[in-house]
Amino acid sequence: MTHALALAALLLATPAWAQEAAPAAPPIASASEAAPVDVPADDPADPVAAWEADRTAVLDAGAVDLSAFEYVARPLVIFADSPRQPQVEEQLRLLAADPEALARRDVVVILDTDPEARSPARQSLRPRGFGLVLVDKDGRVTLRRPAPLSVREIGRAIDRTPLRQEEVRNGRGSDLE
Repeated sequence: MTHALALAALLLATPAWAQEAAPAAPPIASASEAAPVDVPADDPADPVAAWEADRTAVLDAGAVDLSAFEYVARPLVIFADSPRQPQVEEQLRLLAADPEALARRDVVVILDTDPEARSPARQSLRPRGFGLVLVDKDGRVTLRRPAPLSVREIGRAIDRTPLRQEEVRNGRGSDLE
């Protein structure tokens, strides 16, 4: 189990993100001290199936190839140099405030807090320190920020994209906020 999944499990202890705000988690000393995280799919090697089973789940970047989500979902990748980085906790808390808004926009949250693992997402997006990267369904980076963002700000960035506007016109997401 990675530190990223352990941190996500501690911060998101409810069945979904349906709580108002997640309490700050204590620092994780090691992966062996953290509670295990269940993968929400029959095949843990299939990140799309895991996301479809629970659209509010936080996926580990080490097991995810971003190209698997092309024209299926919008990856929102949270990068950090450590799972204990305060920005990671803040970003997960902000996302927990309104997970349904992200799910309606087909957003899959991917967490990468281990630079040494050199995940496929880290290799293709090349973050430095903490970073929030939103990739649209067509594989283009639509948002890159060095600080945590609220669900509302992320939603507005998504709603400005041509693909999202087309989805709304075609009746596949009439919930623009």
